[in-house]
Amino acid sequence: MSLQTTLLVALALMFSCMQVLGEDSPKKDSFTMQDIFQLSYASNPLMDRTGERVVYTRHSMDIMHDQRRANLWQIDIASGQQHPVTTGPVSASSPALSPAGNRVAYIKKENDASQLYVSWLDSGQVAQLTSLPEAPGNLSWSPDGRWLAFSMLVRREPPTMGELPTKPEGAEWAPPPVVVDRTTYRRDGSGEKPYGFQHVFVVSADGGSLRQLTNGDFNHSGNIVWAADSDALFISANRNSDWEINVVNTDIYRVDLDNGEILALTDRQGPDGSLAISADGKRLAFTGWDDTLMAYNINRLYVMNVDGSDRRELLPDLDRSIRNPQWSTDGRRVFFQYDDQGKTVLAAVDLGGDMEILAEDLGGTSIGRPYTGASFAVGGKDVFAFTSGTTESPANISVGRRGRDDTKQITSLSNNMLAHRDLATIEELELRSSVGDLDIQAWIAKPPGFDPKNKYPLIMEIHGGPHAAYGPHFAAEIQLFAAAGYVVVYANPRGSSSYGEAFGNLIHHNYPSQDYDDLMSVVDATIELGFVDPERLFVTGGSGGGTLTAWIVGKTNRYRAAVVAKPVINWTSFVLTADNPAYFSRYWFESFPWENQDNYWQRSPLSLVGNVTTPTMLLTGEEDLRTPMPETEQFYQALKLRGVDTAMVRMPMAAHGIANRPSQLIGKVAAILAWFEQYDVNAQSDSHN
Repeated sequence: MSLQTTLLVALALMFSCMQVLGEDSPKKDSFTMQDIFQLSYASNPLMDRTGERVVYTRHSMDIMHDQRRANLWQIDIASGQQHPVTTGPVSASSPALSPAGNRVAYIKKENDASQLYVSWLDSGQVAQLTSLPEAPGNLSWSPDGRWLAFSMLVRREPPTMGELPTKPEGAEWAPPPVVVDRTTYRRDGSGEKPYGFQHVFVVSADGGSLRQLTNGDFNHSGNIVWAADSDALFISANRNSDWEINVVNTDIYRVDLDNGEILALTDRQGPDGSLAISADGKRLAFTGWDDTLMAYNINRLYVMNVDGSDRRELLPDLDRSIRNPQWSTDGRRVFFQYDDQGKTVLAAVDLGGDMEILAEDLGGTSIGRPYTGASFAVGGKDVFAFTSGTTESPANISVGRRGRDDTKQITSLSNNMLAHRDLATIEELELRSSVGDLDIQAWIAKPPGFDPKNKYPLIMEIHGGPHAAYGPHFAAEIQLFAAAGYVVVYANPRGSSSYGEAFGNLIHHNYPSQDYDDLMSVVDATIELGFVDPERLFVTGGSGGGTLTAWIVGKTNRYRAAVVAKPVINWTSFVLTADNPAYFSRYWFESFPWENQDNYWQRSPLSLVGNVTTPTMLLTGEEDLRTPMPETEQFYQALKLRGVDTAMVRMPMAAHGIANRPSQLIGKVAAILAWFEQYDVNAQSDSHN
């Protein structure tokens, strides 16, 4: 059976599992590929200063246009009543709530142009404030409600090489040569970078002309906060002379609104950003780290006076990466989030360094795979809202109040469908790695109708990053694998985030390495539970997980089949062709490829291709600039030349986020299951001989 035929059969089988509308059956149906289009989830909550109203982004899937849609909704916490702020097929993004809490600014893209809009929450009136040549970002209201600040690209003329003669009128010449003179000249997801720099602008909240505040050949891409008197801005930017190579070295600056004078408030090697200002305007909170060229660094939380004095770290003993600091309205503490052992935690710390945990079930914003990911907001009276998720549901909005142990979920966006699906159950698995006596955390997804007396095929799914983390979160891909009858195991091997800086740096300048042993230990521990057939093992992963999958099939032949998604195959070609060579060469290796080629080659899966016998399919987006298609093509051709059973699936119009569109997620899963099915059939045939 051909791969194409098998893929069509797999799709037909999946769609046949759909619930028949109107059918009255006590038995729940399995989660199907078609159900992807019925998923909704929440993100980016905002809260007013009374602590009474939440504005959030509601995401849905458009089956007719194969797009994710995003609209803003508001909720009255006391009554639970919800009302749309924006409607229609055009997505709203980057919302920012006014200080009075009665207006929300946001960005909408219509006719290939992104513009700044404001909606009045009580009356429903909407105004388009701008007609911009480029997309705005980092929206921020002034405390007096009169101004909106934002960042935007200011284009420059691209370079030329030589002078061309004038084209005769009506002549049809080829486009002129494109000259590249920048280190980073393209970006995954958007392609060729336009020439120019990101600068900060202000516009009246009532609309009108723009004013550019920053200048120079520097990018001012960080978030923006206002001084309490609305006379100055605080920004994070890389205004250093070596910004093109030293890409993470940002500092905090004060920008005078009247004359544009810029004053540096920090000056250290490393990033400073995620700014937040106290309500009285006296202190800034921010995150950052001292750059020692390690691959994995945790964000630390700092406060300082707005003139840059009295800078200090609030939680020096918290070995977790802190994100999204926000001040309480009384200025007594800072709220923040961090990932801990695969979960996202919401916490608060006072200025004396005393920390309290407020919620531990944040998550649910990564729909495809079970990554950590969440957001929150703080309002008046220490009321907070956050995205809460479970293994059975993507993100909803929950609310709570510091000092009370009574958080409650106030939306149920996908419940009408998911409550009637027989979903995989997710159970935690703790084990010791065979190398280094290291504790490893994993999760097992058991298929619907699971019977521990049976023997199931196993899929090991590996996360990317490599400094990222999976956890007990809803994931459509995991659910679809389980619905097809597989036990699925996923883990956080060494190098994963959410376990501290030392754990993350166990693969520093050494990846892949013993993370392979961690993953093999996970499979062994799962087999020991007694319900997995050790002759029916399969493995897949994307990005860093794709790299590890390619490494695995070069190290062992215990798997029946493998799917390598968007991998790095050759570290030399990756570093020199990916979209951020200055970062990858600086933090992931101790030298350049031409200085120590052995170091690059020894960690390249291509170096092991001579060992591969496992049937291995490759799957990558054709527009991927993070792990470019030539990485996939190298491994595919090497496997072909060796006579190993292989196939290459190219996803048209897909960048590194290969499953961003609903049909792409479905196509990815269908291809993986079709490939595995071919070799699972062989395993069943072998068992009868």
